Amino acid sequence: MADRRAVLVPGVGYDTRAPLFAYVGEALRRLGFDVHGVTWQVPRDLPADRTAEWVAEQVTPALDGGVDLLVGKSLGTFATPLAADRGLPAVWLTPVLNHPEVVDGLDRATSPCLLVGGTADSLWNGEVARRLSPHVLEVPDADHSMLVPGPLARSADVLGRVCTAVEEFVR
Repeated sequence: MADRRAVLVPGVGYDTRAPLFAYVGEALRRLGFDVHGVTWQVPRDLPADRTAEWVAEQVTPALDGGVDLLVGKSLGTFATPLAADRGLPAVWLTPVLNHPEVVDGLDRATSPCLLVGGTADSLWNGEVARRLSPHVLEVPDADHSMLVPGPLARSADVLGRVCTAVEEFVR
């Protein structure tokens, strides 16, 4: 039985079986985490002003029984207020740093968080990330999926860098 529990919170079109989550989840399992992935069907007509509330409604049941780490990507980073309210450490993959509710949740966090993003992602802001956390992995030229131009091996290398950052953050 695992000593710790992590909850993975997906994006809109990036579920917890996608590469970042598959490898980060494996890294966490190897470090003694039981990993639980949230699944959801995002409503097409979800009002922008209800996004954080809707995400919290989807994530809260997964937190029952305790959680030691929250890992969210993109839309899943709208759970930052929930993490802040519960004092949960977190890994935020490609956080939506141009949205006030996400930034406010990060700003209110009392537990450490790792922020991961790329300079080719319009939702990423490295300056804001570094203001909000000392734990930042910023990848030059990476897009919102953390893919970089050129041979695919370069993107695989980025995936490895993300996993290493997560491993070092949770140790």
